[in-house]
Amino acid sequence: MRIATFLLDGKRQVGQVSADGQQIVPFQLSAESAQRGALPLIETLAAGGSLPPLAGAPIALSAVKLEAPLPVPRRNIWCVGRNYEAHAKELQASVFKGNDANPVSWPIVFTKVPECVVGPHDEVQLPGAAASEQIDYEAELAVVIGKGGKNISRAEALSHVFGYTVVNDVTARDVQMRHQQWDMGKSFDTFCPMGPWIVTADELDGTRTRVRCWVNGELRQDGPTENLIFDIPTLIETISRGITLYPGDVISTGTPAGVGLGMKPPCFLKSGDVVRIEIDGLGVIENKFV
Repeated sequence: MRIATFLLDGKRQVGQVSADGQQIVPFQLSAESAQRGALPLIETLAAGGSLPPLAGAPIALSAVKLEAPLPVPRRNIWCVGRNYEAHAKELQASVFKGNDANPVSWPIVFTKVPECVVGPHDEVQLPGAAASEQIDYEAELAVVIGKGGKNISRAEALSHVFGYTVVNDVTARDVQMRHQQWDMGKSFDTFCPMGPWIVTADELDGTRTRVRCWVNGELRQDGPTENLIFDIPTLIETISRGITLYPGDVISTGTPAGVGLGMKPPCFLKSGDVVRIEIDGLGVIENKFV
């Protein structure tokens, strides 16, 4: 199932997208619940309830504006750095300076504030030279937690996954390195395009898919999730150690090689650039940087 959040006539709704991706049928949700996007549905299912009924006739997807499926995440988005070996190598002299390029014992985990989330086709705002001159893209598969829990075992981890979505973990590289921690450089306004919807785990195996990214039509990133250093079950097990994960929590799993900072010379995003990210079996987001 594909669950999307969308605007129609200025009203936020949540709906089920058809298998061919051409239509959407709204769920019967109150206006208040719909403001939280797909989150009320995830919480209801996690509590043992069922999805609300579909209401009304199918609507052409071209007639609506897709928003992030979780336009107001319940809290910070969990993110993972250095999770593809080739990406770790390409940044070894910068954000990973002092670390060798071999897999480390534990994942590098940081967060992005929920307020930086925008829709799958929204513009991303470049912050200006006073804030950062090194804006970069990172195409990532994101896991959406369904059943919450703490100290989740690796063996049980995938049973806690509700589904998957696409994230661009936009990064201010100079800020990331300046502060010796990553949250600030990852959390500028609009720095987390998300979408185009959530595909439920019964329809997509996130452990076996492919992440690709184009900048102005040029393929920059192309990596299978089988190449993750720390796979999805390991990430869930690690992040939930002593920390309760809740329905609707998002874990962005890391980016393949090919980011702008890794190019020689580095190539950062400028006004007018368009970044397109596609994950097999999931969908496409495409955002203009302005």
